Amino acid sequence: MQLLHDTHIDFMKYRRFWIVVSFILVAVGVYSMFGPHRLNLGIDFAGGTQITLAFREPPSTDRIRTVLEQEGMREAVIQRFGKAEEHQVIIKTAVARGSEEGSRERVVAALSRAFNRGMTGVDLNQVFVDSLTQFLVQADPDHVGAQAAPAHYGAVADAIIKERRKNGIFSSWDRIAHVPGVSPATVAALQHGAHLGTFAVLGVENVGPQVGRELRKQGFLAVLLSLLAMLVYIWFRFELRFGIGAIMATLHDIMVTLGLFTLLHFEFNLTTIAAFLTLVGYSTNDTVVIFDRVRENMRKNRRKPLIELMNESINETLSRTIMTGGLTFLTVLSLLILGGDVLRGFAFVMTIGIIVGTYSSIYVASPFALLWEHLFGVQGKWRKGKPGALSRGPGGEPSRGAEPKEPRTEPRTGEAPPRRRRQARKRA
Repeated sequence: MQLLHDTHIDFMKYRRFWIVVSFILVAVGVYSMFGPHRLNLGIDFAGGTQITLAFREPPSTDRIRTVLEQEGMREAVIQRFGKAEEHQVIIKTAVARGSEEGSRERVVAALSRAFNRGMTGVDLNQVFVDSLTQFLVQADPDHVGAQAAPAHYGAVADAIIKERRKNGIFSSWDRIAHVPGVSPATVAALQHGAHLGTFAVLGVENVGPQVGRELRKQGFLAVLLSLLAMLVYIWFRFELRFGIGAIMATLHDIMVTLGLFTLLHFEFNLTTIAAFLTLVGYSTNDTVVIFDRVRENMRKNRRKPLIELMNESINETLSRTIMTGGLTFLTVLSLLILGGDVLRGFAFVMTIGIIVGTYSSIYVASPFALLWEHLFGVQGKWRKGKPGALSRGPGGEPSRGAEPKEPRTEPRTGEAPPRRRRQARKRA
């Protein structure tokens, strides 16, 4: 199946213009990473504590920030998370020295003093199974006796905590009353000795600073080594000029996508590294398809200029490029729209990367391969005049006419050269 048939688009005609555009995009990407925006490093790389909270009412990030600053956590990062009706907030703080738990206890204690002022007893939106079981055993609202109380109320507490985790936060006592296994007497005891706080802790992640630095280093090395491995593969599989073009296109894709990623302030974490590694593979694969067709056409038409062979090859693979890129784009676009906040960074990298990768396979990889041939090829500007330099035919292959021709006669005697004399005697 082909969408386009027998196209003759002169892609290389405007290659200089698009190279300038690409340099501008890369410059914007570099500025966004090292300028005022900076990369929004996630907990995986920055180290620290990340706490996800759910509030009963729409939270005020300014008030939360003020509360944490009063507790000495001035570097805390606060951002909304999830759907608007879920009232969720993510708080990122630095790791407290000498504590594996970071600043989780300080954050929860500070917010409880500010948002749960005047409330006493057990907070059902923060309590754990063991603490809730102990409270119910002491109250014994179901009068099961001391021996059966731990097992009975342990099951009740576990059912209550599971219901809270499923829904995020208890906003009313009615939800507790409808939990299977919870009797009206238990609900009454909880109403008397416990309370429903205004927020619940949905999750906590802790990464030490040493681990964060190690993950940063490993992520950078993973991307760098993948680029070097692809350069070596394309060098041996095709030619060095094609490997240079493919690497330049991949670097272009990474820098442009990372720049847009930084400008939109997405979180850079381990999932993002996986997305960029996937982008490296996808972009290189698209470029290799074009270069493979270029190599085939070079064998068929050795005397054609390389620029014409590239135009011809791009046109021949254009239908395949549109179909493959278009289907993949629709897939990651749906993931970007419907995947939620957890997968949004990964889906964004892939969505932008497919667009930029398809563009760079045509207007970055091929022009740089041409530039490398123009500068460092057999007839390149930097090799002219060097010993052993041979001319290259229009198709990029060494030309037969480049070999030095044997003179027809000896310059002094006027006789034929020895090899020609031997050939004449054989014919005679």
